[in-house]
Amino acid sequence: MSKTLLAIDIGSINITAVIAKHDLDNKINILGTGVEPSEGINKGLITNIEVASKSIKNAVSNAKRSTSETIGQTVVSISGSYTKGVRSAGSVNVPNGLITEHEINQVMQMALYNATIVPEYEVVHVVPLFFKVDESNHIENPLNMNGARLEVSVYIVTAKKTALTNIQSALKASNLEVTNFVLDSYASAISVLDTQQKRFGSIVINIGGTTTDFICYKGSSIVYNDFIPVGSNHITNDLSVMLHTPPTAAEMLKIKYGNLLVHEANNLEIKKVKIPRIGDEQNTLEVAISDVQTIIHARVEEVLVLVKNIIKKSGISDRTGAGIVVTGGMSNLTGMKELAAKVFEGMPVQVSNPLNIKNGYINFDDSTMSTIVGLLLYSLELNRTFELDSNKELRKKVIQEPKEQTQEAQTHEDVQSFSRDEKIVVKEDEELLPKISKKDKKGVSKFWNKVSEWF
Repeated sequence: MSKTLLAIDIGSINITAVIAKHDLDNKINILGTGVEPSEGINKGLITNIEVASKSIKNAVSNAKRSTSETIGQTVVSISGSYTKGVRSAGSVNVPNGLITEHEINQVMQMALYNATIVPEYEVVHVVPLFFKVDESNHIENPLNMNGARLEVSVYIVTAKKTALTNIQSALKASNLEVTNFVLDSYASAISVLDTQQKRFGSIVINIGGTTTDFICYKGSSIVYNDFIPVGSNHITNDLSVMLHTPPTAAEMLKIKYGNLLVHEANNLEIKKVKIPRIGDEQNTLEVAISDVQTIIHARVEEVLVLVKNIIKKSGISDRTGAGIVVTGGMSNLTGMKELAAKVFEGMPVQVSNPLNIKNGYINFDDSTMSTIVGLLLYSLELNRTFELDSNKELRKKVIQEPKEQTQEAQTHEDVQSFSRDEKIVVKEDEELLPKISKKDKKGVSKFWNKVSEWF
């Protein structure tokens, strides 16, 4: 009988807990869910263990209310804000001429042994970029192949030991022990990419509340990962500071009037809106909706440009034949797809939600659910790939027997492939809001630098 899984996504806005296991047909069966606002967490790091523990405990308790199953394993997401990526390689001889899981584990462990790991960091993932059997290069799965020598090139994700220890301490309040840590952008990539996007390589940008994590995923492997400490909450802060209105009113403006397309902004019947003044909420001031949208556009553009510059500097652009996939809360802004297509200059762009695992508790067809769905797929997907997990143990590949669920999964992939292969076309009447001039950008940048010190 399969173990019952507890997946916990420690996000910057919400902490989401989901209990699940395989049903009789080996489909993922959701047994309970719980969502709590994130407290004691800032930019992916736990800043107050006691407060964070309470939020995690509440989310887990809510998830347990609908099931009596005993938790067998617990998988937790970690932010890219405290991770580093390392490359390494290893090789072993194959004494019997037949490559088994023993040799695969041995060569992966050798690659890890050969890696230069910073002492303050702990290994979270060791993912093979490709295997080599004798003179045959770029082997995806060497299991049961014949050869005298097996080599592997790997990408290793490491995380600060103190950050992982703080998460473990926070979970102890719920009498839980972490079985595995999973990089949140890795989980997001697993949940939003279809077969073609994985095969040809994609960059997944997950824009959260206070951080933006991004990852280059190709084949079945992480090629590169990074993050910037900017997210959708910074839009709220910008609106609050620039319009002199409380954060709650700024958040309402962002949700209700956030639009990156000119024609829709110009066609609004309401041109101005009244908002409360910060410090004097009894009185209101009137602001133009066009000003609101310009502030939002400037921040979103800045986030995308920062990601683009880091990707360009990393030299991984040539490995992303399938382009850019944007997910996370900020991806819900109208016009995100069109703006990202302009910023990334012709690269295919798709705004995606995760695979919607059907259940009676929660709707996973939401961009904010990308990481939690990825945790479920990472842990319960039968057709997994080889890698060393956060315990440095080999995740074995399970051969899934053909069942009815295969047809459903294929239908999902076909629908995704059809929608994601569409070209990005910006019509004349769907112009993006005009970009800020260089002169204006300098002034805004100075202002944001000052704002960053406050927040």
